[in-house]
Amino acid sequence: MDTELTTTLDHLHHALEQLRDGSLQTRDFCHQARAQEVLLKALPERYQTVWLDLIDRMESSALFTEESCSFSQSELIDSLSIWLDKAQRLLEV
Repeated sequence: MDTELTTTLDHLHHALEQLRDGSLQTRDFCHQARAQEVLLKALPERYQTVWLDLIDRMESSALFTEESCSFSQSELIDSLSIWLDKAQRLLEV
């Protein structure tokens, strides 16, 4: 896998952990996540669709102060983490 892609994936994993522990704000994470054009272009189009959908939902979840059945931020973080793991496995093949 390309070094730049590895670095990007590592950075996003780290940013997700910061989001999970509260040291990174949702809007800052979403801004970083949307800026990953190189990573998204290296993956099949369906990955971009899912990633951007998850980021859209993450941004919507930030509008609520508590967990909502429609916008559980912890579940979205878990889904983003799974997406990153799958993207990494795909790029390593």
